[in-house]
Amino acid sequence: MSTAEQINPPPRLLMGPGPINADPRVLRAMSAQLVGQYDPAMTACMTETMGLYREVFRTSNEQTFLVDGTSRAGIEAALVSLIVPGDRVLVPVFGRFGHLLAEIAQRCEAEVHTIEVEWGQVFTPEQIEAAVVSVRPAVLAIVQGDTATTMCQPLADLGEICRRHDVLLYCDATASLGGNDFELDGWGIDIATAGLQKCLGGPSGSAPISVSPRAVEVIDGRKHVEAGIAEADDIGRGPRIGSNYLDLAMVMDYWGPRRLNHHTEATSMLYAARECARLLVAEGMDTAIRRHRLHGAAMLAGVQGLGLEVFGDVSHKMNNVVAVVIPDGLDGDGARTAMLEDFGIEIGTSFGPLRGRVWRIGTMGHNARKDAVLVTLAALEQVLRAGGADVTAGGGVGAAREVYAR
Repeated sequence: MSTAEQINPPPRLLMGPGPINADPRVLRAMSAQLVGQYDPAMTACMTETMGLYREVFRTSNEQTFLVDGTSRAGIEAALVSLIVPGDRVLVPVFGRFGHLLAEIAQRCEAEVHTIEVEWGQVFTPEQIEAAVVSVRPAVLAIVQGDTATTMCQPLADLGEICRRHDVLLYCDATASLGGNDFELDGWGIDIATAGLQKCLGGPSGSAPISVSPRAVEVIDGRKHVEAGIAEADDIGRGPRIGSNYLDLAMVMDYWGPRRLNHHTEATSMLYAARECARLLVAEGMDTAIRRHRLHGAAMLAGVQGLGLEVFGDVSHKMNNVVAVVIPDGLDGDGARTAMLEDFGIEIGTSFGPLRGRVWRIGTMGHNARKDAVLVTLAALEQVLRAGGADVTAGGGVGAAREVYAR
């Protein structure tokens, strides 16, 4: 006989690099009743969601929809659908998630070329263009915001560079979309993907994506409709996309007017993704970005007010996460445990060369708000004091309040 009890997770304030506490309105949307995947109410919801995410991505792309799965499913769908085995792919790496893009491209059997800068820095357009000229890739794949380093890569010049050299531009905006400036059409990005669990304010499990007409042409050039549902004019062409589930050529037909069967849409996640976008659009994208910038600035000022050092080039930091150098002699993991056990607040560690060197503190989505910032700073001060760190009494909350008072 099972002894499992009803799920009852402990109350937590998730102030790490993601996931964050989902907006209660998103959780309520997820509890709505299911309908059939071809019910007019369902297809209308899908169409509404496409329109909302056009506003979030700031694009007119018809092919703006959801990939069912976490943000990594969106990344894989974009790359496996764009990359033909043997294609050259250029990945500028400035943190953990550039390495991820390179690995996924390798699994797509691309000839992958990388350029790197030190963690905590970003690339100049000139560095990227020089690599494009040298490598002559079919695809440039780049992360906008890398939560491992907290850096935000400038993108505004990259679309023009890619078009001039006949390169497709893919951007992983998982950690940045909704909380940092992002202009898909204005910056000439061909495909962008994201996830709900960061600035969009929802749970992990759905990956918004937008595909430009230029990229659609490449993906449609590889369309192979499944046997059993193919119609007379569905003639396979080009190299078959190496994934069935993540085949964007078929997923676009599922979301498009044909409603060609591909998979059963994850209805509750659709409701969540729709509500995430609805709330952002209702708030206004510029307003949402300013909100993330304000609370991120307050958190940055707060940790500095405690006498803590911030990692990396602060002028290129994302609005929604800050990396704090762990003071010498302090048990970093022990402090994180104390934040969680004593105050119910989660902050993050990092990866690779930064593991054990920094904490990552997020202010994003539903948690980009004043009370969350001030409570986190107050708790952090107490944990630092208990660990023997020399901190300025009230310095964190005081510095954050000054930001809010401006």
